[in-house]
Amino acid sequence: MFEILNKISVACFFTSYLLALLIELSRLVFNFGARSAAVLMMMGLGLFTQISFLFLRVLEGDVTKEQGLLSSWAEWSLLLALGLAIFFTVAYVRRSDTIISFFFLPLILATIGLGILVGGWEPFSRDRATNVWASIHGLAMLLGTGAVLVGFLAGVMYLVQSWRLKLKRAGSRRFRLPTLETLDRSNRQSLLVSTISVGIGVIAGMIMNLNQNNRLIWTDSGIILSLVLFAWLCVAAATEFFYRPASRGRKAFYMTLASLGFLLLALSSVIFSSHGVS
Repeated sequence: MFEILNKISVACFFTSYLLALLIELSRLVFNFGARSAAVLMMMGLGLFTQISFLFLRVLEGDVTKEQGLLSSWAEWSLLLALGLAIFFTVAYVRRSDTIISFFFLPLILATIGLGILVGGWEPFSRDRATNVWASIHGLAMLLGTGAVLVGFLAGVMYLVQSWRLKLKRAGSRRFRLPTLETLDRSNRQSLLVSTISVGIGVIAGMIMNLNQNNRLIWTDSGIILSLVLFAWLCVAAATEFFYRPASRGRKAFYMTLASLGFLLLALSSVIFSSHGVS
């Protein structure tokens, strides 16, 4: 299996994304009933090969030397392209009738091209790579924390506004809140931002540990609870975006409240453990 994966090159996922763009551009010329399925197939193939390529770079990286792991401009360009590709794929699944591919796919291809262009540049040292990934880890987790808190407040305001509507007091000019639609949308967006941010933070933390310790300390309570938090946020986000009950706002509030509890637990563990100190 690894022998096959070792044959994956940048050209594999670049070609997959290029074919996806060409398939999308064909809508300007003729109708193609299976266009969306073909685009998703190409994007799926591109994501698989790109993730495999980067994963093998991590496995084959020698962090015992001065060179850091995933610490070159080329690798960071490919990681950025991967993030854009994942975002586009999710957005395309939700709205395949739009032409967002005309904007996203050229940028993804350009970012990969940039990675190829700077491929010969010297990677950063192991210590510098550790500091960079530590900064990304901290900023991403901070952004995720803020997003969960914003979503929690949006949920609280949703319940207050819903209660005021039932009592017919929502029209007061002295105590006016945003509409239920606005609060519901804010809650959903906060949940999405927190999930993506915490996911980036977890991945950056893993790479930071590999650069720093040459291994992952899976028994660390901070790492365990961060992974649990990310898994919960993924489940909450999936439920929020694909499940449509009668009371969406109340459901979103309860999920955000549970996420807040997990987040406080994870932060407490990080602050009061060796993970936070190191």
